[in-house]
Amino acid sequence: MKRIFSSGRWTTRSPPVWARTRLARLPDAIDDKTAAAIMLKGCTVEYLVRRTFPISAGDVVLLHAAAGGVGLIASQWLSALGARVIGTVGSEEKGELAQANGCDEVILYRVQDVAARVREITGGRGVDVVYDSVGAATFEASIGSLRPRGMMVTFGNASGPVPPMSPLLLSQNGSLFLTRPVLAHHYADPTEAANGIAALFDMVTSGQVTPHIGQEYPLPDVADAHRDLENRQTVGSTVLVT
Repeated sequence: MKRIFSSGRWTTRSPPVWARTRLARLPDAIDDKTAAAIMLKGCTVEYLVRRTFPISAGDVVLLHAAAGGVGLIASQWLSALGARVIGTVGSEEKGELAQANGCDEVILYRVQDVAARVREITGGRGVDVVYDSVGAATFEASIGSLRPRGMMVTFGNASGPVPPMSPLLLSQNGSLFLTRPVLAHHYADPTEAANGIAALFDMVTSGQVTPHIGQEYPLPDVADAHRDLENRQTVGSTVLVT
């Protein structure tokens, strides 16, 4: 049986219809739950680490929400590329999970000054790139964690959007670069999409990236899943099961 994945705007109530260019055939080595947990998050990580800021061995990275679904995949992928990964987490338990998935250092953002701790870990240098899916709550610490001419990648708004800012902030903190990428712009071209998905499949089938499915919910309990996600009660990926 051929299994197909696609992404798009749809709900658990209405069946979607997609163009062929938005479909990807799943390899036999990737089961349904793994595909559900890995595809969108994995494609996000793919473009972040291969295209937005291509990671080289030895790069030092600050990764926010390192114990989340994207964070755990990113930690593994970054580690496989030879990066030094500093992850922020909300608890010691999540810190242990992040380290088990590739983070070299973890920062408990609720009780530690993130930027100061990054400077301590890096000997005052700062990191080459920040991958920030949190948004408003972490933006200032992210800027303060970068080395001169480092790259700030803000790719999510979990705590709300970053407020308007002056470009002078970037020059005042070391001629920094700032980008706000989205998945759709990296996967709009069919060839680029196929190459990105192929890279993700290679990472998964080679065992270098394995999704952490922290919780599963029967489809009728989808409201509980949303509530737990909103209350930050989940770790890793959340899967709805029919």
